[in-house]
Amino acid sequence: MLSVTEYLRFIVTLTAVVDPFLAVPFFLAFTTLHTSADRSRLARAIALTVFVVLASSVLVGEALLLMIGASLPAFRVGGGLVLLLMALSMLNAQTGGVRQSDAEAHEFQTGDVSGVVPLAFPLLAGPGAISTSIIAAEHGGVVHQLLLIGCIALVCLLSWIVLTNAHAIAMHVSLTARNIATRILGLLLAAMAIQTIAEGLR
Repeated sequence: MLSVTEYLRFIVTLTAVVDPFLAVPFFLAFTTLHTSADRSRLARAIALTVFVVLASSVLVGEALLLMIGASLPAFRVGGGLVLLLMALSMLNAQTGGVRQSDAEAHEFQTGDVSGVVPLAFPLLAGPGAISTSIIAAEHGGVVHQLLLIGCIALVCLLSWIVLTNAHAIAMHVSLTARNIATRILGLLLAAMAIQTIAEGLR
C-alpha cells in the first residue's frame, strides 16, 4: 500500500487523463436523436467499459509487460511521453491524435460505430489512462491493486455523472468554461507526465 497522498495523486492524474468533460461534446453529438433513457444507458455502458478496461490494466498490465520483455522504468518513460502529448493537446483544448485520430473522428461522425467504442475506448480509456493504471500498479500487492481499482471506480463514477448530465452541462456551462477546465487538467497532467518520465529515467 502507498500513502493516502499517492492514491489521491493517482485519482487526480487519472481524472485529468480520462477528462470526461472533453467527451461531453462528442456525447452530445452522438445522442442528439436519442431519448433520455437511451442517453442514460449509453452513459452507464461507457462508464462500465472504462472501468473494465482500466481495472484489467491494473490486474494484468505488469504481467503483460514482462511477457513482451519491456521493463517498468522504460514503460514509465514511454507512458509519460504519451501523457505529455495528451497534456499538450488539452492545453490547446483539443482532443489530440493520441485519444482519437482524424479517421476515427470521421468514422464516429458518420455513425459507422457505436457510441461505446469511440467514447469509452479510446477517447476516455485510451493509451494514456491505460499507461497511468499500469504504472500505478507497479510492484503492488493485492490490497494495493484493490485500492487502485477503488480509485478507478471513483473516476468512472464521475465520468458517469458528467455524461448523464451532459445536456445540462452544455446548457449551463459555456464552451469557454469547459475549455478552461480542460486546460487546467492539461496543466496538471503535464506536471504528472514530467514526474513520471523523471522517475522512469532515474
